Amino acid sequence: MAETAPLPPSESIHQAGGGQPAVEDVTIKQIRTSTLQYLEKIYATYASPADKHWRKDSIVEFLHHVQADKVTDPSGDIATRDSLDFAGFLHYMTSSASNVLAPAVSDPLHLSWPLASYYISSSHNTYLTGNQLNSDSDADAYRNVLLRGCRCVEIDVWDGDESDAETSDSSDSSDDDEARELKAIRKKSRSEKIASKLPGSLASRLSKRLTGKGATETDSAAEKKEGDSILGAPLKKTLSPQPLLVEPRVLHGYTLTKEVSFREVCVAIRDNAFIVTDLPLIVSLEVHCSQEQQEAMVRIINEVWAGYLLPPPKEDAKFLPAPGDLRHKILVKVKYAPPHAAASAADEESEDRLPPGAASDPASKTTTTTTQQKVKKASKIIQALSALGVYTRGVSFKSLSQPEATMPTHIFSLSEGGVAEVHENEAAKLFEHNREYLMRTYPSGMRIGSSNLDPVAFWRKGIQIVALNWQKWDEGMMLNEGMFAGTGGYVLKPEGYRGRKPVVVDNNEKKVAPLPASETILHQTLDLSITVYAAQNLPMPEDDDKESGFKPYVKIELHTEPPHDEHLSVTGTAPGSTSTRAKEGEYKARTKTQRGIHPDFKSETLAVAKGVSGVVPELSFVRFLVKDDEIGRDDLAAWACIRLDRLRSGYRFVHLFDNEGRESDGVLLVKVDKKLS
Repeated sequence: MAETAPLPPSESIHQAGGGQPAVEDVTIKQIRTSTLQYLEKIYATYASPADKHWRKDSIVEFLHHVQADKVTDPSGDIATRDSLDFAGFLHYMTSSASNVLAPAVSDPLHLSWPLASYYISSSHNTYLTGNQLNSDSDADAYRNVLLRGCRCVEIDVWDGDESDAETSDSSDSSDDDEARELKAIRKKSRSEKIASKLPGSLASRLSKRLTGKGATETDSAAEKKEGDSILGAPLKKTLSPQPLLVEPRVLHGYTLTKEVSFREVCVAIRDNAFIVTDLPLIVSLEVHCSQEQQEAMVRIINEVWAGYLLPPPKEDAKFLPAPGDLRHKILVKVKYAPPHAAASAADEESEDRLPPGAASDPASKTTTTTTQQKVKKASKIIQALSALGVYTRGVSFKSLSQPEATMPTHIFSLSEGGVAEVHENEAAKLFEHNREYLMRTYPSGMRIGSSNLDPVAFWRKGIQIVALNWQKWDEGMMLNEGMFAGTGGYVLKPEGYRGRKPVVVDNNEKKVAPLPASETILHQTLDLSITVYAAQNLPMPEDDDKESGFKPYVKIELHTEPPHDEHLSVTGTAPGSTSTRAKEGEYKARTKTQRGIHPDFKSETLAVAKGVSGVVPELSFVRFLVKDDEIGRDDLAAWACIRLDRLRSGYRFVHLFDNEGRESDGVLLVKVDKKLS
């Protein structure tokens, strides 16, 4: 898999990810002949034979019975017209009113529930620009995900290198031949040392990545399934003065990933945290620092994030606050050290990295003793650092019955394998915990290529923070975009998945009491068919430049939980795999293959789902995949992912992203027939 530079901050805002505000004016500037012919037929169906115009009754029938538009939907001005000509119809169809994606709910009341009642768009190992073994750490990675709407980022913090204090304002001081030679020797020695401690298969993969040799066609296909792409090598950094004191650094421990200073990361977060949304940002700190370097962390955080941090609470919170009450605030997630006590700094996410002599098996139901080994004894979290975690106090998970499991401000972090183990033994208890309290899950450390787990399987468990590798374009990130598109990174859980909501019962004494929570989850039965008419301006797969050789087809997949399984099921995906249960199941269909970037799909109707029961629309997704029909692997050209409750009925345009998640001019003209009962 080739690694490419991440988009610059100015372009990142136009890249998918999950959470950035929707572009209000999504218009189509030109209609191609292949698409125009179908729009003419649709218009003619409702036009008066006399003057070829639509009358008032035809407009009403089309908007309310065919398009199923609500009164509040943006139907342009045609809903109030007495007649409509073809030019007016084209204006409607090329406007945002015909977008297959319904706008996100903007009701302020949807931001008034406690934090645990939301799904939160989240990033794993945010600092990395590519794979988990030897890519760069870069502050630009934080700018990238924040401008794409991410609301929870991760920082792995380690002691600074003594050599950091000796660097100057210029990068030229390390460019002489001797320095480069010494650096190469150190890197080779370090890589050989790490490789010698890894299992044979991992050591081999590490060697291939470092040397660029030995990659096979099979390796390439596995790394580039369904158009996945690594947003790899960083942009050239803007030079900034280096500190004279040794300060903490950010990197992926026990790997060959290159580092970036903790201060630089904090500055990047401050400068980009609230550009696309003012909703709170959670910063998850994984601390591997000595107490002295933790003091430096506290100093940097208070200095750089001044004005964005929460003040120390006068007393422990009885309920989590609502995101609407935390606008422009940075919430620090850090290991909790109770007063007059201390917590181990590095006992969370041990499965997230590979310490020498250890390998984590995500399929295993237990964490091995070797995985829990630490190269050196972890320092304790100092009180000054722990105190920064006001509403997001990291607590090491032991069981759902441990005393901290009912502390309103606690948050557990479990790997995908850890969630599977807990779910197998205590599925109902896990779900109940996540109605009231925060939980975070993250990919297995074995996903060295930065592949992603299936986030929907974990959202169904009520887990709020499902951290994904935003460096990688795959199915997991498409589903994340489907969940969070246009929301600001916070999505209110469906009814039945939320906990109690506190309300004020005495204004004078500011007393609050919880409202009873609904335990009823509405499961519905779905019938879904989609007619694909035509497409235009389709982007082609990476490295393809000949339109004549492009043979696109449209594949549509429904991602929903199996009948009778409901919220008590969990299915993750194996490391290195981008498959999911829904993808491998029965709810998918594809068109016949056509040619060119403006193909006519000849009104082909795809019966995606018939009588599928147990559907929760807010946790079900429809993916549109445009692929190139080739011998062997069919490369991804374009895609869209729509949450089922936001999938509009009727004649619609599907606006497509390219295979690297960038907005494109590509659209599909479709007719959606959706029935939920």
